[in-house]
Amino acid sequence: MTKLLLILLLSIAFAGASFAQIGRTVSVAAGSPEDKALSPIYAAPDGPDKVALLDKFMAEYGKGDYELLGDELYVQTYLAQKNYDKAYEYGEKALALDPGNLSVAVNLVHVAAEQGHTEELFAYGDKVATILKNYQASPAPPGTSAQDWAAHKEQSVQQAQPDITYVEYTLVTAAYKVTDPAARASYFEQFIADFPDSSYAPAIREQTAIAYEQAQNKPKMLESAQSILKSDPDNVAMLLLLADYWSDNGQELSQAGKNAQEALNLLAKAQKPANVTDRDWQQQVDVQKGIAYTSLGQVNAINGKYAQAIAQFKLASPLLKSNSFSYSRNLYRLGFSLAKLNRTLEARTVLTECVSIDSPYKPLAEQTLAKIGGPVSKAGAHKSHSSS
Repeated sequence: MTKLLLILLLSIAFAGASFAQIGRTVSVAAGSPEDKALSPIYAAPDGPDKVALLDKFMAEYGKGDYELLGDELYVQTYLAQKNYDKAYEYGEKALALDPGNLSVAVNLVHVAAEQGHTEELFAYGDKVATILKNYQASPAPPGTSAQDWAAHKEQSVQQAQPDITYVEYTLVTAAYKVTDPAARASYFEQFIADFPDSSYAPAIREQTAIAYEQAQNKPKMLESAQSILKSDPDNVAMLLLLADYWSDNGQELSQAGKNAQEALNLLAKAQKPANVTDRDWQQQVDVQKGIAYTSLGQVNAINGKYAQAIAQFKLASPLLKSNSFSYSRNLYRLGFSLAKLNRTLEARTVLTECVSIDSPYKPLAEQTLAKIGGPVSKAGAHKSHSSS
């Protein structure tokens, strides 16, 4: 699922932004002294000479709207020079003059992203979201009909879509790289709050629940997963997340079994997305089917139906080989269930393989092996004992 998410994100990523105009518009009369002073600034490369021209322009004309225009140009110039402190300085000045300036806010997202400062990145991402929300909720100016204003706003937001998608992609990829799962979940939640209608939102909602599971915040994981299933009952990832959690913890066993079976039904007719390779798709489907089968097996094992459990664990085993944790857990469950039915030689073989994998299930397998006669020898000649 992790690899697939990255593929889906990268498939719609892009390199730059267009900086559509949402915010105050600065008009410069053609042929005016200001226009003549700006021409060499626009033509100059982003270096010290351009900064000197900007300094001269601001000293002569940097009042009112021209102060805002100058600050915007400073931000773009210092960003190109990777002088991030100055870019922040003039970006904040521009936003103080025009809090609804989308292009400046997007530029500051660029600055934070280039520095790798996730906290600042999300702060400026929140500014972008606030600007968009305020703009879309803004009333028509005097002399403009509500219908015309609505059409104008729709067109402006459409023109700004490359910028918006850039910001969304940058936030998602930055959050995904956060190693602490609790912090990652928090950033994911902030993203959903700021961009609930983003094309990334469905995948990020899933990743939020998964991050809470990794952080061992079970209440938030359950809340997130169940919330997703209310609006998307066919969400395989969340069906399996809950089936796996409940079966592993001996809770809600009936619902865990239903979720696992429903996931298998959906996977049987799932279609590969066009932007995912055959290999990645097959690996994802195999692991998901394996989780479903091992969850069903665990439900049956807890209910004492070991024969049914063994059949399902055996179906899961080859499907989970690419995931060492899930594979070793399934081996332990299979070996334990075999031991419960006095199929001791088979149990020892399976548990010995489990012991060979470095996972949390290695010591459990060792304990069970000790109870049923120890690991299988090279000759396979251990005597059978009673089950654990």
